[in-house]
Amino acid sequence: MGIDARLKLARLYLCTDARQEQGDFAEFVEAAVRGGVDIIQLRQKGLPQQQEIELVQQMRRIVQAHRGLSVVNDSPEIAGTAGADVVHLGQDDTAPARARTHLSSYAKIGRSTHDPDQIRAALDNLEVDYFAVGPVWQTPTKPDAVPVGVELVRTATTLAPPSDPTSKPWFAIGGVDASNLDVLIEAGARRICVVRAICDADDPEEAARVLKDRLRQAWQDDPAMQDYLTRAVR
Repeated sequence: MGIDARLKLARLYLCTDARQEQGDFAEFVEAAVRGGVDIIQLRQKGLPQQQEIELVQQMRRIVQAHRGLSVVNDSPEIAGTAGADVVHLGQDDTAPARARTHLSSYAKIGRSTHDPDQIRAALDNLEVDYFAVGPVWQTPTKPDAVPVGVELVRTATTLAPPSDPTSKPWFAIGGVDASNLDVLIEAGARRICVVRAICDADDPEEAARVLKDRLRQAWQDDPAMQDYLTRAVR
């Protein structure tokens, strides 16, 4: 399955640090993808460049065995050097067109969005392949970020219906866990990005499985998503 299809069919996206305190990065990544994580992003500020490249390459080998995608945070240069599948850019990072010059021919670009105008811009930008919507709720991962609320998820659902294979995939992010996932599903989200819900779990594999099973059920219960499954891989 090609990278385009894998991105379209992805449901569960995980952001993790380098697990330096736990010392279990490879084992954690393996457990997460066994549990059903489709996309993993390494996000830790201040890592030495060579160490980040090596961790991304290690992560990519693991996730590829499960047909997943590897993501570099912010740095197109590191993504290109490490051969990552994706680079994810914030609003203040390198412009997507400029980022593209550093990437492999197959690599994808993601974009963070925090308001309707940014969602529209991500949809209009031909260099952007998917986007994240949030933070939906307050999160200690980014304590200074102002929550956008569920209403922006509803806006994203209107502007980019998850069941439309001609539209770009998007992921609701920010304070998302098993306790509030149904709220996002009711608002129209069919893909999520999490951090603590898996990173802080005693059993990361099981935590991922719980989230993935609920998302899978949401796709199965939605006739439009069932049709999407057929059309998205053509």
